[in-house]
Amino acid sequence: MAINPEAEASAREENNAALIAALDGSTLSEVESSWDLDVLNDAEHGRWVAALGPEAIGELSYRFVGGRVVLLTTWVDPAYRNHRVATELVARVLDEIRETGKKITIICPVVGEFIERNPEYADLIDKVHPGAGAHPEPERAGAGPDEELTAVERDLT
Repeated sequence: MAINPEAEASAREENNAALIAALDGSTLSEVESSWDLDVLNDAEHGRWVAALGPEAIGELSYRFVGGRVVLLTTWVDPAYRNHRVATELVARVLDEIRETGKKITIICPVVGEFIERNPEYADLIDKVHPGAGAHPEPERAGAGPDEELTAVERDLT
């Protein structure tokens, strides 16, 4: 089976666009989905899973890098979109990370959009390594306007 990187990237962009469009602008006291979701940390596979009973209906994948949590990608089954599943999943994951005292690096644009709409989570973003999905990109600690770092240099710091 041949892998088509362009098709995979296109599908990922469509998924992100659909999830961002479905993010609810409600206050955080109203982020619960239409269902009674369980959000479970599947550390073995590096993902938080949103489950409805025995069925996994969404996930947020992650990796640990340098003592911080890198949030990679969010996925919600299309049949469950527009019911605040992504909103509740991201909020509950960020709440769990806050309890650990860790910082986050955002690769996933869905998480970046969620934090932009809910700035009370912005303090979780690692100032040195905010990630490509963080927007607006927080000012990097120690970097002045003339100190643009390449991605490789940022990863080495």
